[in-house]
Amino acid sequence: MPTHIEPPSLVSWAGRPTLMDAAHQHDDLEINLVAEGGTMLYLFGGAPVEVARGCVAAFWAAVPHQLVANSATRAHWVHVPFATFLGWGLPEMLVTRLLSGTPLVSEPSAALATDPANFAQWAMDLSSDQRERRRITMLEVEARVRRLALSTLGQPVRQYTGGDPVLRQVVAMVRHIGEHFREPLTVADIARAAHLHPNYAMAQFRKVVKTTVLDYLTRCRLAEARRLLVTTDLAIADVASESGFSSVSRFYTVFSSACAVPPATYRREHQHRELH
Repeated sequence: MPTHIEPPSLVSWAGRPTLMDAAHQHDDLEINLVAEGGTMLYLFGGAPVEVARGCVAAFWAAVPHQLVANSATRAHWVHVPFATFLGWGLPEMLVTRLLSGTPLVSEPSAALATDPANFAQWAMDLSSDQRERRRITMLEVEARVRRLALSTLGQPVRQYTGGDPVLRQVVAMVRHIGEHFREPLTVADIARAAHLHPNYAMAQFRKVVKTTVLDYLTRCRLAEARRLLVTTDLAIADVASESGFSSVSRFYTVFSSACAVPPATYRREHQHRELH
């Protein structure tokens, strides 16, 4: 059973990135800036995603993600609640890309000299009790995401090119899950994608991702279910099926436990916000 998905909150902070104990999810838009040092490597949904120095990344954090390798010495983070993100009325192509689990990651050549100062200012303003400061920050963050989209939509996501054999094996399994989670999958199917025995594959997966293959699979299905609930009018039973859940009852149980509300309530809370 996946752990409870963290509730959204409007926050910003900075520091030295640390490797994450396990893949996790939280229902908001996460924005990263690597300010100093080297790169941060995420396992994100079905692929490794590398964020280099000076680069900004934005992604829907309901997709399971985990920082598994890092040489950055300072980074900034901003978390925007999902309802706020939907309320921005961003272009449909941009919303579709983010909700489909594809992050926006700028190239080093597109780095803005003002980013470190801006991210630091946002952290200060969001910690303030002055509503006007927080409102200004939200306008500036929205503008930065829109500018990021201009330079990244249609561009491929930077891929991991490192040589760690264990990480390569896990990447193969994560990618297979990302491509096939809507289908019935077994541990043997996923292990086969990395040319490993199932028992060895499970051990390698847990060594890197710090959770089981089946738990990670369920997390991917939950992210897809939330996307379908917000962006379509599919019946709940069809959402369950299209997300890869074996039964509607299983879907209700897992979704309600992870998201703290049943699927219909989640839809009502988010779908009324018009997407442009």
